Amino acid sequence: MRERPGPAPYILLAPFLLIFAVFIVYPLIRSLGLATERSFGPGTSDFVGIKNFRLLLIDPLFWKAARNTLVFTLGSVFIQLPLALLLALALNRPTLRGRSFYRLIFFSPQLVGLVFSGMIASLMFEKRTGLINKTLHGIFGFSLDYPWLQVHIMPMLIITALWMYVGFNMVYFLAALQNVDRSLTEAAMIDGASKAQRFFHVTLPAIRPVGAFVVLLSIIGSVQLFELPFIIFSQTPYGGAGPDNGALTLVMYLYREAFETGDLGYASALGWIIAVFLFLAGLGQLVITRGEKA
Repeated sequence: MRERPGPAPYILLAPFLLIFAVFIVYPLIRSLGLATERSFGPGTSDFVGIKNFRLLLIDPLFWKAARNTLVFTLGSVFIQLPLALLLALALNRPTLRGRSFYRLIFFSPQLVGLVFSGMIASLMFEKRTGLINKTLHGIFGFSLDYPWLQVHIMPMLIITALWMYVGFNMVYFLAALQNVDRSLTEAAMIDGASKAQRFFHVTLPAIRPVGAFVVLLSIIGSVQLFELPFIIFSQTPYGGAGPDNGALTLVMYLYREAFETGDLGYASALGWIIAVFLFLAGLGQLVITRGEKA
């Protein structure tokens, strides 16, 4: 007859379960309830059902924030990650001298605080005094008044994020490349496979699980974009969302509705939209990786 476990396992699990219930379960349930209310300040709200979700569908600011977030996400996935993989391939060559130094250089933006990075970006993309415009003017003859912070906001944010995170993603790809079975690569070389064939048929399938994880991580980080544009534009006359809300993202719109407008119900509905999208992205990544293993 099996003996029943004593109280020790439950006592050990109790702190975690308590913290999980207080800081995860209760906020989720409360936010779902708030999404069905219309708030008018602290302690004042009316039940509106799914009206908040219907309002989101016709809210032009929501769609503008969604479009900006989508553009930034596409830039992160289709520009930043391929460059990170190319850097990892270049720095993974055993014959390259100073590999450790180059890895440190590309990873070093991660060692700088996000606030400092945002302030540097706001100075670099200034019209006349910014380093970017001066460099473009000196090399290609572009105008010194190129309006990065006024018109070309999303390209500016994508370039800044590229500088900040390409080295971070490079580390993941480097770790995956160093775990590729060398015997498979050598066998492909003996069979006469070219470098491109070895990459697409040996290396890429071997690092695909890590690649799927990095893509998911990049999507989650991009959808949660808030600090970078807020820091860059908070000290400008346009405010944190930039001119004509050109830097407005979904999380920034959530912040504005919750803490500036005071409508916690509308912000909660927006938060659940973001959560459902991220859940679907994670589910898609899980299905893809399971399909590859099968």
